[in-house]
Amino acid sequence: MVSIQIRHLTKHFGSTLALDDVNLTIESGEMFFLLGPSGCGKTTLLRHIAGFYTPDQGQLLFDQRDITNLPPHKRNTAMMFQSYALWPHLTVGENVAFGLEERKLPRAQIDSRVQESLQMVRLGHLADRKINQLSGGQQQRVALARSLAVRPDALLLDEPLSNLDAKLRLEMRSEIRRICKEFGVTAVYVTHDQKEALHLADRLAVMEKGAISQIGTPRDIFRSPRSASVAAFIGEANFLPAHFLASTGPGPLATARTAHGLFTGRLTDPTWHPSPGEPVQLCLRPEALRLSDQPDLPNRIGGRLIDSIYLGELAQYAVQDPAGTTFHVSELNPALLRPADQSVVSLTAAPDDVMILRA
Repeated sequence: MVSIQIRHLTKHFGSTLALDDVNLTIESGEMFFLLGPSGCGKTTLLRHIAGFYTPDQGQLLFDQRDITNLPPHKRNTAMMFQSYALWPHLTVGENVAFGLEERKLPRAQIDSRVQESLQMVRLGHLADRKINQLSGGQQQRVALARSLAVRPDALLLDEPLSNLDAKLRLEMRSEIRRICKEFGVTAVYVTHDQKEALHLADRLAVMEKGAISQIGTPRDIFRSPRSASVAAFIGEANFLPAHFLASTGPGPLATARTAHGLFTGRLTDPTWHPSPGEPVQLCLRPEALRLSDQPDLPNRIGGRLIDSIYLGELAQYAVQDPAGTTFHVSELNPALLRPADQSVVSLTAAPDDVMILRA
């Protein structure tokens, strides 16, 4: 278990800038996620930590030990890939033992570690099974057991759940976190699945175009995104252009003028102090908006109800304002479904749920 420091890491592939002066500290024992759209640099950064790539500039440190130019096999890391990379001709136990045999550990120690690792992933009873006799979820557990058997300082996971169906993905999320925490390993996890990151991460970094846009806890990132791109990537978001007016007190609340009137909201970046009249964007999560028939409400958007979808635990609505902008609304545990009948409705949000972002 190590802390990982990444300092001014830069990497080019030809004329493409893959990593742009990345700085990041991952604490010992932390479950840290790298999140972002395809091509943002998250897998490239993970592969630098593993030692598969050498940076053009910058440093990588494990507990203050410079490992920038250390080959992969000397870093004591383990990596889980999307494909699991299991040997089909070997048994479950033999797959888990593979890395230990490469390290030439005594046979008794290998057997002990294999059994310990399989018990941790709840597959101790399947040590003699062939890989092709296992389900996708069981294969994923074997790959995890194999990674942990070598007792790595850092476990690196590259979208390990992407090959599982939706139901099994949900089941395995909690299992991966449980196993990593029980083992006490520093884990760096790459995904483009926002729900997966919000569910599992201690902290996460959202990446864009080779750079880190924001670092924080899942709640910090979701509730206080520092930019529209982060807000749009983490969850759903409606955006409303506005002009900043003034702060309303010593806290983060402020007012802004929109085409729908004055809105009171929350400045999500404490280091940003917009000037009066400065263009800003208001971010309104669909689940933060409320449908109403009342015309006189604070933070109100008026429009016509143009679409409604019933999803059991959720109702989703689309409301179009007079300018033609569509706002999406989510209502949890709906008692009934409003018809999409073009009726005039109001949308409103509490000030704490209106996020004021840079334009």
